[in-house]
Amino acid sequence: MPRNWHCSSFQARSAASLSSAHVRQMFLQYFQERHGHQVVPSASVRPRNDPGLLFVNAGMNQFKPIFLGTADPQSELKRYRRIVNTQKCVRAGGKHNDLEDVGRDVYHHTFFEMLGNWSFGDYFKEEACKMAWELLTQVYEIPKDQLYVTYFGGDASLGLNADEECRDIWLTLGVPPSHVLPFHLKDNFWEMGDTGPCGPCTEIHYDHIGGGRNAAALVNQGSPDVVEIWNLVFIQYNREANGSLRHLPQHHVDTGMGLERLMTVLQNKRSNYDTDLFTPILDAIHKGCGGPGYQGLVGETDLGGVNMAYRVVADHVRALSVCIADGIFPGMDGSMFILWLRFFFLQFQILVRKHQKWQMLHFRMTCLTIGKLLKLLIFLPTGEVAWSLYRNLGFPLDLIKLMLEEKGVQLDIATFDRLAQEHAEVRLTYSMTFFLLFAVFKPCQATVLALYRDQTLQEEVSGKQHCGVLLDRTCFYAEQGGQASDQGYMMCGRHQDVLFPVESVQVFGGYVIHEVFISETLKVGDQVHLFVDEAQRLASMRNHTATHLLNFALRQVLGDCTEQQGSSVTAEHLRFVVNTKVPGIPKVESVVQEMIKRNETVYTGNVPLSQTSDVLGLRKLDTVYPDLVRVVSVGIPVEKVLAEDSKHAMNTSVELCCGVHLLQAGDVQDFTIISEKQAVKGISHIVAVTGEQARQVRAQ
Repeated sequence: MPRNWHCSSFQARSAASLSSAHVRQMFLQYFQERHGHQVVPSASVRPRNDPGLLFVNAGMNQFKPIFLGTADPQSELKRYRRIVNTQKCVRAGGKHNDLEDVGRDVYHHTFFEMLGNWSFGDYFKEEACKMAWELLTQVYEIPKDQLYVTYFGGDASLGLNADEECRDIWLTLGVPPSHVLPFHLKDNFWEMGDTGPCGPCTEIHYDHIGGGRNAAALVNQGSPDVVEIWNLVFIQYNREANGSLRHLPQHHVDTGMGLERLMTVLQNKRSNYDTDLFTPILDAIHKGCGGPGYQGLVGETDLGGVNMAYRVVADHVRALSVCIADGIFPGMDGSMFILWLRFFFLQFQILVRKHQKWQMLHFRMTCLTIGKLLKLLIFLPTGEVAWSLYRNLGFPLDLIKLMLEEKGVQLDIATFDRLAQEHAEVRLTYSMTFFLLFAVFKPCQATVLALYRDQTLQEEVSGKQHCGVLLDRTCFYAEQGGQASDQGYMMCGRHQDVLFPVESVQVFGGYVIHEVFISETLKVGDQVHLFVDEAQRLASMRNHTATHLLNFALRQVLGDCTEQQGSSVTAEHLRFVVNTKVPGIPKVESVVQEMIKRNETVYTGNVPLSQTSDVLGLRKLDTVYPDLVRVVSVGIPVEKVLAEDSKHAMNTSVELCCGVHLLQAGDVQDFTIISEKQAVKGISHIVAVTGEQARQVRAQ
């Protein structure tokens, strides 16, 4: 039975008796036992059949096929009517990204739990509001006078009236008129994207202060005293391609309430980190590291950033644990790369503080690498480095700031912001510098000029299909010269948390066409940002430079009669076709490895084709070259190679090539030939690998 708790009674009871596990179970049981909902387990934080997401970041992700009408008629999804669950969510990257704020305040997290109830064509506004109000005020016994509700106040420009139905429901439930507040599109109208399901929403806010005051003026104002705890979305429209709204034949309800924020209310706390979701983790950190305990300090009062460090580690430990439990391990792709960065940053921070000497560290090589990063960040232009790491490698800005702050160096945020806003012209050729072991490539902003699908040009292409995309500029290398194209992804300004995978890039009739998987709607005229897969590009560069070294080595070992018949370069390996049998493979490998050891500079230059005709030793293929060609030379500047009577090209690798290459031959790292076969008599096909892959082959 409901009880009329005044503020102090509520605070004393809730703080003493309600654990997070109990609150979670009460939520599920309330909807299951009282209102006939089916309990659906949380989906993994690894997205399924949704390549546009790095992580599951909202409770609705696993139900998107229902909203979009794409659910398999034979699937269990199609039978869902009333659903309740608690969903694990990770927000790291894209529009929904809390990485930079974690630790600096007491309520941002990379991982959180979203409690939610759902109706798919079953109940709608009245029942949803009644259930939410009953749960909060009668089951959790939150004082009614500390709750405020908002509703959609309408938007004349879009022809949308105020959601008076929702307002009247709250008034009927006994909420005072002064606690029922209208807000505009930004706060109280939910849309999945530029097109698709959408509708008004109503939010429930909690006043931490209470005491009979009227806190209506603080709702939706960013006040830490009055916070949103539950959002109820009423999906009743479909946004058409022309911007108009069409009523859906079936209405849906999608609600979400963050468990972390709810626990601050029920346990009478002002910080999420003071609830039982975090205190055991903070205690374990204190026990393991020693030193001062966690005090909940923020900002200038947190001397030395100790409390911020506690919050960062506690938050990331939760996020990492959940990700690893769901099968996302540290790696170099998408969400795995973000996890890799967080994992090794934590290893570095914790281990260095626990062990004073480098030789005592279990992960000493990893820590040394990050130590070099710290030292280089002090001397390089911090704004430019931060921008490159942030946009090209996915390195979170908060980690860069923390590293600099620990060394007493401030991030040049003005330069960072300028680079973030700058629409610099990006050439089709790559622009690259090496930073530690990574290649940092400039991102590119482009405009969609044309979309090609089903052998026709289209103005827009909807989600979940492949499409050819023509842009006004690109930073992707298109397949040519025997080298495979880049891969990577695009981000559209209209879908900032959605990735559009770029699977290949080809040249047709002089046009560079990107084969893209359209995750959400893409339109002609859209502004997009392009991001090359760094690891794949670097591997291709390594293998392409090694191909040139191999070509030279074959000539050195077998004589000038050796001629290249073809080659193929991918991120995995290189293939080379030569017009002779290769009897001395160990000698060939030795020449290549010696060039790698010398670590000579790889020079490039664009010159008229006519200037290359008399260069002794310059390797050309039997093909038609353009009037302007690119010369790639190892160890000798291009101008010296082209000088009159020069014989430099006889003593090193000099070729005409349009592919991408390393800056130093030593970055090939290692080289080994894994096979040599003669498919046709007198023609040898060589397959070789480089880098760590070559070391592994040799070790076997």
